[in-house]
Amino acid sequence: MSTFNNPEFRRRAFLAGLGALSTSALVTACGGTSASTGASSTTPVDGGNITFLIQGYDTGWVSSKTSISSYEGNLWGQITDKLVYVNEKGELSPWVAESWEELNGAKDFVIHLKKGVTFSDGTPLDAAAVVANLNAWAKGDSTRGVSKVGLFPSSNFVSAEATDAGTVKVAFSSPALGFIATLAYHGCILLSPKTLALPVEAQADLSQEIGSGPFVVKSWKQGDTYVLEKRKDYNWGPAALGHTGPARLDTITYKVIKDTSVRTSTVVSGQADVAFNVEPQEIESLKAQGFTVGTPRYLGFVDGFQVNTQAFPTNDPAVRKAIQHGIDREEILKTVYTSDWNAATTFIQGNVPEAGEFSDSFKFDADKANKILDDARWASGSDGYRSKDGKTLEFTLTPNPYVPSTKAEDELIAQQLKKVGIKVNLKVVDVAGYAAVQASKPPLFQTSRSFVDVGTVAGVLTSQNKGEDWFGLGTSDQRLNDLSTAIATASDRASREKVADELQQYVLDQGYFIPLNQLVQRLYLISPKIKDVQYNGLAYANFYTAWISQ
Repeated sequence: MSTFNNPEFRRRAFLAGLGALSTSALVTACGGTSASTGASSTTPVDGGNITFLIQGYDTGWVSSKTSISSYEGNLWGQITDKLVYVNEKGELSPWVAESWEELNGAKDFVIHLKKGVTFSDGTPLDAAAVVANLNAWAKGDSTRGVSKVGLFPSSNFVSAEATDAGTVKVAFSSPALGFIATLAYHGCILLSPKTLALPVEAQADLSQEIGSGPFVVKSWKQGDTYVLEKRKDYNWGPAALGHTGPARLDTITYKVIKDTSVRTSTVVSGQADVAFNVEPQEIESLKAQGFTVGTPRYLGFVDGFQVNTQAFPTNDPAVRKAIQHGIDREEILKTVYTSDWNAATTFIQGNVPEAGEFSDSFKFDADKANKILDDARWASGSDGYRSKDGKTLEFTLTPNPYVPSTKAEDELIAQQLKKVGIKVNLKVVDVAGYAAVQASKPPLFQTSRSFVDVGTVAGVLTSQNKGEDWFGLGTSDQRLNDLSTAIATASDRASREKVADELQQYVLDQGYFIPLNQLVQRLYLISPKIKDVQYNGLAYANFYTAWISQ
């Protein structure tokens, strides 16, 4: 029996949900998805207020420092715009940029802006404002502690210039095929130059974050509630969403509730309208009860582990390959997930146009994993674990708190790898503690990272051009250096696709990345009354078009 079909569980969870909400001033908001009456269930109507339950906003509001986390990104997407819109297939379309030109072998670009776009304080979102944002994304400001956007093509960025109020020219020293696509990345939100000029400490104040989106911040209490209200003068949403003018909803109230079961039961009971990140095993039961469960798949890297080639024991190529072949991904999909999840075929998501089929490089084969370790002289002990030179073959996994289901996933992986003699310890941390885990450079780090254009992957693979160096190789692997450079600087898409194939095959053959499944990181439980929620290519829900049915 599904947990939510258990009457006692539902009663207790319902009461817990009421208790969590009654302690706030949001009881009225949670009690009503009010909208104008008299409309049919298929005709959009204006008005109404919805309540969105979320785990928390623990990484703060300095966008350049947090890389726009999976949680904060839900709110940022309502109060800011981007130059370009991207859908789930990676297709680009105009937004604040109404058109663009790619010139000189993708070294130069001209961006033409929509007229009449303003920030929420009334100042124009003109070419000068776009130049300020481009410079912030490309360069950051180390003197103020402002970081550049990690996947922006910064290494070959030369300049951005406003040639008039509605036109921006951008120059690169070498081809930047991914530039326009990156303008749709959730890290490239357009903020007022006033906000960008603030000290980092002041940017942490959400009321100082001035965007141009369809909603503005009305009030907020950090760690508790965040109320957004629509901008009545908004009229520049992306045409791809099929709506013009202001948002249909009056307000969105984000309420922090840490417990997943309480968030879910509160929506099920009708006391809230949307809950972020439900348990995958409950999806079918929730759908059967009439709820919508959005499971958008973003463009980016799959759920999996970036491998530190300098740490024990993954400094041994044999161990990396044994881990790849020792994980039974089909068992993970059947045990932890549902039909909404697909197996990984490479280390990038299947909806990325350049994603290839390389699953043979890491398919489950326990016999092969055992032979690899035997040949590398990892000997089995009486406790069932292998050792070599007096060291046990073990490491610690930390489930990704941005993807709650990875805890169950990693528990199963630990059981699977035990069968080939590898000891896996688990360490569970919250979002606030995950950055420290990453900084410690563990043997395996469970990643969740989106991108819009495949060319930007070069920014994480090595330390070239101040890259993130996911695998701890620096610039020691010349073949990886060459492939990274080639994919970042390709001057045409056909040649870049060929390089992307070679890069995927090489990374997997070296055991630098261990794919698991195609990631569904952001899940949305939505009341049957809420209609026309849309998802972009980064898998964020967009409430600009949403409305409430009676």
